[in-house]
Amino acid sequence: MTSISILPLTLEDFLKKPNIDESPAWEYINGEVIQKSMPQGQHSKLQYKLCETINQVAENANIAYALPELRCNFGNRSIVPDVSIFYWERIPVTEAGEIANQFNSFPDWTIEILSPNQKFTKVIDNILHCLEYGCQLGWLIDPDERSIFVFQPQQTPKIYKANLSNDKIQQENLPILDRIELDLTANELFSWL
Repeated sequence: MTSISILPLTLEDFLKKPNIDESPAWEYINGEVIQKSMPQGQHSKLQYKLCETINQVAENANIAYALPELRCNFGNRSIVPDVSIFYWERIPVTEAGEIANQFNSFPDWTIEILSPNQKFTKVIDNILHCLEYGCQLGWLIDPDERSIFVFQPQQTPKIYKANLSNDKIQQENLPILDRIELDLTANELFSWL
Protein backbone atom coordinates (compact mmCIF):
# COMPACT_ATOMS: atom_id res chain seq x y z
CA MET A 1 0.00 0.00 0.00
CA THR A 2 1.36 3.40 -1.01
CA SER A 3 0.59 6.59 0.87
CA ILE A 4 1.17 10.12 -0.31
CA SER A 5 0.71 13.24 1.80
CA ILE A 6 -0.07 16.21 -0.36
CA LEU A 7 -1.04 19.27 1.60
CA PRO A 8 -3.43 20.87 1.23
CA LEU A 9 -5.64 18.57 -0.83
CA THR A 10 -9.39 18.64 -0.56
CA LEU A 11 -11.74 15.81 -1.46
CA GLU A 12 -12.88 17.85 -4.46
CA ASP A 13 -9.27 18.25 -5.64
CA PHE A 14 -8.63 14.54 -5.14
CA LEU A 15 -11.68 13.55 -7.22
CA LYS A 16 -10.37 15.66 -10.13
CA LYS A 17 -7.08 13.75 -10.30
CA PRO A 18 -6.89 11.56 -13.43
CA ASN A 19 -5.12 8.56 -11.90
CA ILE A 20 -7.26 7.77 -8.84
CA ASP A 21 -9.01 4.85 -10.52
CA GLU A 22 -5.88 3.16 -11.78
CA SER A 23 -5.53 -0.37 -10.49
CA PRO A 24 -5.30 -0.63 -7.60
CA ALA A 25 -7.48 2.37 -6.80
CA TRP A 26 -6.49 5.34 -4.66
CA GLU A 27 -8.51 6.47 -1.64
CA TYR A 28 -8.75 9.81 0.15
CA ILE A 29 -8.78 9.41 3.93
CA ASN A 30 -8.28 12.24 6.43
CA GLY A 31 -6.57 14.41 3.82
CA GLU A 32 -4.18 11.62 2.84
CA VAL A 33 -4.07 9.86 -0.53
CA ILE A 34 -3.60 6.10 -0.08
CA GLN A 35 -3.38 3.41 -2.74
CA LYS A 36 -5.22 0.17 -1.97
CA SER A 37 -3.38 -3.14 -1.96
CA MET A 38 -3.41 -5.11 -5.18
CA PRO A 39 -5.90 -7.99 -4.83
CA GLN A 40 -4.58 -11.50 -5.21
CA GLY A 41 -6.25 -14.83 -6.04
CA GLN A 42 -8.22 -15.58 -2.87
CA HIS A 43 -9.31 -11.96 -2.53
CA SER A 44 -10.53 -11.82 -6.13
CA LYS A 45 -12.38 -15.14 -5.92
CA LEU A 46 -14.21 -14.14 -2.72
CA GLN A 47 -15.04 -10.71 -4.13
CA TYR A 48 -16.49 -12.22 -7.32
CA LYS A 49 -18.47 -14.93 -5.50
CA LEU A 50 -19.89 -12.46 -2.96
CA CYS A 51 -21.15 -10.12 -5.68
CA GLU A 52 -22.56 -13.01 -7.69
CA THR A 53 -24.28 -14.67 -4.70
CA ILE A 54 -25.74 -11.47 -3.28
CA ASN A 55 -26.95 -10.27 -6.68
CA GLN A 56 -28.63 -13.60 -7.47
CA VAL A 57 -30.91 -12.96 -4.51
CA ALA A 58 -31.07 -9.18 -4.17
CA GLU A 59 -30.84 -7.86 -7.74
CA ASN A 60 -33.45 -10.21 -9.13
CA ALA A 61 -35.90 -9.05 -6.44
CA ASN A 62 -35.02 -5.34 -6.96
CA ILE A 63 -33.91 -5.13 -3.32
CA ALA A 64 -30.22 -4.27 -3.55
CA TYR A 65 -27.19 -4.47 -5.78
CA ALA A 66 -23.63 -5.56 -4.93
CA LEU A 67 -20.89 -3.72 -6.79
CA PRO A 68 -17.15 -4.50 -6.70
CA GLU A 69 -14.54 -1.77 -6.26
CA LEU A 70 -17.08 1.10 -6.28
CA ARG A 71 -15.82 4.54 -5.31
CA CYS A 72 -18.01 5.98 -2.53
CA ASN A 73 -17.60 9.66 -1.61
CA PHE A 74 -19.03 10.80 1.74
CA GLY A 75 -17.99 12.31 5.04
CA ASN A 76 -14.93 14.00 3.50
CA ARG A 77 -13.57 10.64 2.32
CA SER A 78 -13.40 8.79 -0.96
CA ILE A 79 -13.14 5.07 -0.33
CA VAL A 80 -13.33 2.02 -2.57
CA PRO A 81 -14.72 -0.95 -0.62
CA ASP A 82 -14.07 -4.38 -2.10
CA VAL A 83 -17.86 -4.88 -2.29
CA SER A 84 -20.49 -2.17 -1.78
CA ILE A 85 -24.12 -3.17 -1.43
CA PHE A 86 -26.73 -0.47 -1.95
CA TYR A 87 -30.44 -0.82 -1.46
CA TRP A 88 -32.15 -0.44 -4.83
CA GLU A 89 -33.86 2.84 -3.89
CA ARG A 90 -30.51 4.39 -2.84
CA ILE A 91 -28.68 3.68 -6.10
CA PRO A 92 -28.14 7.02 -7.86
CA VAL A 93 -29.47 7.17 -11.39
CA THR A 94 -29.08 9.55 -14.31
CA GLU A 95 -31.95 11.49 -15.87
CA ALA A 96 -32.22 8.62 -18.38
CA GLY A 97 -32.80 6.18 -15.50
CA GLU A 98 -29.42 4.46 -15.84
CA ILE A 99 -27.07 3.81 -12.95
CA ALA A 100 -24.97 6.89 -12.23
CA ASN A 101 -21.19 6.85 -12.35
CA GLN A 102 -20.67 8.79 -9.14
CA PHE A 103 -21.88 7.50 -5.75
CA ASN A 104 -21.77 10.31 -3.20
CA SER A 105 -23.04 8.25 -0.31
CA PHE A 106 -22.19 5.40 2.03
CA PRO A 107 -23.04 1.81 1.09
CA ASP A 108 -25.77 0.10 3.07
CA TRP A 109 -23.43 -2.88 3.53
CA THR A 110 -19.68 -2.69 3.04
CA ILE A 111 -17.42 -5.72 2.62
CA GLU A 112 -13.64 -5.63 2.81
CA ILE A 113 -11.42 -8.63 2.10
CA LEU A 114 -8.03 -8.47 3.73
CA SER A 115 -5.16 -8.81 1.27
CA PRO A 116 -1.71 -10.09 2.24
CA ASN A 117 0.32 -7.29 3.84
CA GLN A 118 -2.79 -5.10 4.26
CA LYS A 119 -3.24 -3.51 7.66
CA PHE A 120 -6.33 -4.30 9.74
CA THR A 121 -6.44 -0.79 11.20
CA LYS A 122 -6.96 1.04 7.90
CA VAL A 123 -9.64 -1.38 6.77
CA ILE A 124 -11.50 -1.30 10.10
CA ASP A 125 -11.27 2.50 10.08
CA ASN A 126 -13.06 2.59 6.69
CA ILE A 127 -15.77 0.19 7.92
CA LEU A 128 -16.32 2.26 11.08
CA HIS A 129 -16.48 5.42 8.95
CA CYS A 130 -19.22 3.81 6.84
CA LEU A 131 -21.17 2.84 9.98
CA GLU A 132 -20.82 6.35 11.38
CA TYR A 133 -22.52 7.79 8.29
CA GLY A 134 -25.41 5.31 8.08
CA CYS A 135 -24.11 1.99 6.77
CA GLN A 136 -26.01 -0.87 8.41
CA LEU A 137 -23.50 -3.70 8.11
CA GLY A 138 -19.77 -4.15 7.62
CA TRP A 139 -17.77 -7.31 7.04
CA LEU A 140 -14.02 -7.70 7.21
CA ILE A 141 -13.04 -11.05 5.72
CA ASP A 142 -9.66 -12.50 6.63
CA PRO A 143 -8.90 -15.41 4.27
CA ASP A 144 -5.73 -16.43 6.14
CA GLU A 145 -7.58 -16.81 9.43
CA ARG A 146 -10.79 -18.09 7.78
CA SER A 147 -12.73 -15.53 9.79
CA ILE A 148 -15.25 -12.78 9.21
CA PHE A 149 -15.43 -9.79 11.53
CA VAL A 150 -18.96 -8.39 11.51
CA PHE A 151 -19.64 -4.76 12.42
CA GLN A 152 -23.11 -3.34 13.05
CA PRO A 153 -24.14 0.07 14.41
CA GLN A 154 -23.98 0.34 18.19
CA GLN A 155 -23.02 -3.32 18.65
CA THR A 156 -19.84 -5.05 19.67
CA PRO A 157 -18.11 -6.57 16.61
CA LYS A 158 -18.51 -10.32 16.32
CA ILE A 159 -16.18 -12.88 14.76
CA TYR A 160 -17.44 -15.81 12.69
CA LYS A 161 -14.86 -18.52 12.01
CA ALA A 162 -14.91 -21.37 9.56
CA ASN A 163 -14.72 -24.79 11.13
CA LEU A 164 -11.45 -26.08 9.72
CA SER A 165 -11.99 -29.60 11.00
CA ASN A 166 -14.35 -31.91 9.21
CA ASP A 167 -16.75 -31.96 12.15
CA LYS A 168 -20.41 -31.56 11.27
CA ILE A 169 -20.89 -28.72 13.76
CA GLN A 170 -23.86 -26.52 12.90
CA GLN A 171 -22.63 -23.03 12.04
CA GLU A 172 -24.46 -19.81 12.70
CA ASN A 173 -25.57 -17.86 9.62
CA LEU A 174 -23.69 -14.64 8.99
CA PRO A 175 -25.64 -11.41 9.50
CA ILE A 176 -26.99 -10.21 6.16
CA LEU A 177 -28.47 -6.84 5.23
CA ASP A 178 -32.20 -6.64 6.03
CA ARG A 179 -34.57 -7.69 3.22
CA ILE A 180 -31.90 -9.83 1.52
CA GLU A 181 -32.93 -13.44 1.93
CA LEU A 182 -29.59 -15.21 1.97
CA ASP A 183 -28.30 -17.89 4.32
CA LEU A 184 -24.52 -18.02 4.38
CA THR A 185 -22.07 -19.41 6.93
CA ALA A 186 -18.34 -18.88 7.29
CA ASN A 187 -17.76 -22.47 6.11
CA GLU A 188 -19.81 -21.88 2.96
CA LEU A 189 -18.06 -18.59 2.23
CA PHE A 190 -14.57 -20.05 2.58
CA SER A 191 -15.53 -23.18 0.61
CA TRP A 192 -15.50 -20.89 -2.45
CA LEU A 193 -11.72 -20.85 -2.25
